[in-house]
Amino acid sequence: MEKVLEVAKKSGSHAVHPGYGFLSENTEFAEACKQEGIIFIGPPSSAIRDMGIKSTSKHIMSAAGVPIIGGYHGEDQSNERLQAEAAQIGYPVMIKAVRGGGGKGMRIARSDADFLEQLESARREARKSFNDDVMLVEKFVEDPRHVEVQVFGDMHGNAVYLFERDCSVQRRHQKIIEEPGISPEVRRKLGEAAVRAAKAVNYVGAGTVEFIMDAQHNFYFMEMNTRLQVEHPVSEMITGTDLVEWQLRVAAGERLPLLQDDIILRGHSFEARIYAEDPNNDFLPGAGPLLHLSTPPADLDTRIETGVREGDEVSAHYDPMIAKLVVWGEDRSAALKRLRYCLRQYNIVGLNTNIDFLLSLSGHPEFEAGNVSTSFIPQHYAELFPAPRAPSGDTICQAALGLVLQERKHTQEFTHTSNDPFSPFGSSSGFRLNIQFTRNMTLQLGDKKVDIVVTYNKDGSYTMEVKLYHVTGEVEVEGGASFLHCSVNGVKSHPKLVILDNTVHLFSTEGSSQVSVPVPKYLAGVSGSGAQGGAVAPMTGTIEKVMVKAGDKVAAGDPLMVMIAMKMEHTIRAPKSGVIKKVFFSEGSQANRHAALVELEEEEDDCDDRRESESV
Repeated sequence: MEKVLEVAKKSGSHAVHPGYGFLSENTEFAEACKQEGIIFIGPPSSAIRDMGIKSTSKHIMSAAGVPIIGGYHGEDQSNERLQAEAAQIGYPVMIKAVRGGGGKGMRIARSDADFLEQLESARREARKSFNDDVMLVEKFVEDPRHVEVQVFGDMHGNAVYLFERDCSVQRRHQKIIEEPGISPEVRRKLGEAAVRAAKAVNYVGAGTVEFIMDAQHNFYFMEMNTRLQVEHPVSEMITGTDLVEWQLRVAAGERLPLLQDDIILRGHSFEARIYAEDPNNDFLPGAGPLLHLSTPPADLDTRIETGVREGDEVSAHYDPMIAKLVVWGEDRSAALKRLRYCLRQYNIVGLNTNIDFLLSLSGHPEFEAGNVSTSFIPQHYAELFPAPRAPSGDTICQAALGLVLQERKHTQEFTHTSNDPFSPFGSSSGFRLNIQFTRNMTLQLGDKKVDIVVTYNKDGSYTMEVKLYHVTGEVEVEGGASFLHCSVNGVKSHPKLVILDNTVHLFSTEGSSQVSVPVPKYLAGVSGSGAQGGAVAPMTGTIEKVMVKAGDKVAAGDPLMVMIAMKMEHTIRAPKSGVIKKVFFSEGSQANRHAALVELEEEEDDCDDRRESESV
């Protein structure tokens, strides 16, 4: 805060826009700006304070006639009182940090047995995120929809709503995809309730009122985010507005550019969040380099909001979101088709992302029908996470062709710089006197190896035998990207081709595939596959809590440590039963990715008196 204000004063700035991170909802920062005579582009600090404390906001909303869910918002924060209140409310309950936001400091307790563990986890995360661990407990509504309303107020008493954003599809209480999506009658009731909420705190600027909605379209106030939100482009796309411009105009004392009757909803919009994470490993976020990054072209109906470029490193110190992909269409069907088309063109190599998961999600029949809830992912887990399929024979041939053509290109580049450009030893055409040249090639598909026989034909084509394929093709560069224009047994295709290190990456309308060249064992180094059961450090982070010591007996699944990384808390659990022989890290220390955290010794059993020691 001090640095931002110092720069603002030195540069002679009249105002500060706090973005949509934690500073945007920080009462102290808003008040500090006011004391320095600098305009804080956001609501008054009193509104931030009243709506930022969830218990206070519930009382204000109830008085304003906005429906709320009952719960405990009291000052007694003892474990015993909170647990007793949870029992009285009835499980499952939601434990929330009163100053929470962005899914931080939130846990669901489904029984009395796990309440204290979830409470302590929520408190730790709240202390890290908000420097405040005061909690509230309220009834958890099963399978609700999470719907928020974009509101805007000015200094002249005007307040409007710019329709809703359904953000029900979530993981870890954080949104993945957002869109408008309720009936006109419910939309009007919801919008009017949101405006009442804004006027109850004399709201000025952009804000979002969040509701949960049951199957009967009854809605209840959850919280108000007193800032512009990550997903605000959805509202801009369906209303033709620029909400950041509105923020600047309102902060300068102007009236709202439009009143409620002037705001028209046009078409449909989706926002998909591109995350650096592994959906197949419980959406575990991960840091790493963006070795290749290509995106769909931006236009009036497609927005790409990002802060990274090819070659950048996604850091472990920040949220794993890489970008926001926002699309618009005449109706929901058209917008969904555009979203899927653009996702196929969003290609990243170097770290895990959720792009393939977003394609799977957006193509699910229930999502296509608009039947969503906050339980969508667990309810449809089997369909969203199908068993991985081995690449087809066509894909293997495409990868082999890509490697052969890359060899030819490198040979040609070498030949052009050679003193004897016509030397037959500098040719990669496979020419042989009287016979066809045949070579063997081995490719790696996951844990399996595939042997291919490549025959160089006189006409410049190739015959590849896994089964028998006739393959032709060339690499062409289009818009800075390489595409493999090829034919496999007469079937033409043109996937995007990226070859990095020992791996061929192919991107097409059918999805993405990876095929590798096996690396000799002496070059393979340490495997990053989590061979030790996943109890190694999943990423670089800080050890927040150590739950075991040398000599402790643990069972498979018992918590060993808690790590903080990428603004999230991760519990590291024992991969198997045994005795802790050594703990390698203390609380507050930094652990690198794939570092062994403890040494675990298996206990003797009746059949074998040998003891096995393993670092995990």
